[in-house]
Amino acid sequence: MGKVEVIAGSMFSGKTEELIRRLSRAEIARQKVIVFKPSIDTRYSEHHIVSHDVSKMPCMTIDNADQIIPNIGDATVIGIDEAQFFEDNILEIVTTLANMGKRVILAGCEMYSSGEPFGQMGPLMCIAEDVEKLHAVCMVCGKEAYISYRKEQSQHGNILIGYSDIYEARCRICANLDSTGSLDTE
Repeated sequence: MGKVEVIAGSMFSGKTEELIRRLSRAEIARQKVIVFKPSIDTRYSEHHIVSHDVSKMPCMTIDNADQIIPNIGDATVIGIDEAQFFEDNILEIVTTLANMGKRVILAGCEMYSSGEPFGQMGPLMCIAEDVEKLHAVCMVCGKEAYISYRKEQSQHGNILIGYSDIYEARCRICANLDSTGSLDTE
């Protein structure tokens, strides 16, 4: 029976680590697994999904979601990392895979650093049978964090691929602090 699972959260919350854990368990159960990631994700490796703690798993890097179905072969478990970067048709493709009896596990950031919904993550969470929302630790106060805070605002728009040099996890309160450490209410 097909199903959709979504692992969502801010950067540094362990999404890819959890995706790798679930996919590894499927492999232990002798299920055929294939993993995809978008070509825009150039941070660690072209041919692996890699967590910030450097756990990794081989994957196929693709330019668009249309390349998923033709490349699944006989896999019964489909992993998709950085799902927020895929275009609108990812929703239709994931639904088709689940209707084909596949278990589809996606991981991705559900919000831009601005707090707006990121790509198709909201709709994917709506169609999923299982949703797990992970939280990081706020780098300012140590509480639970759910915002991928961009340290310096730039002219790059909403999408700027980066690491901890550009982003850090913050809670709601600390994400609204201005450069002096005061609450920014504007």
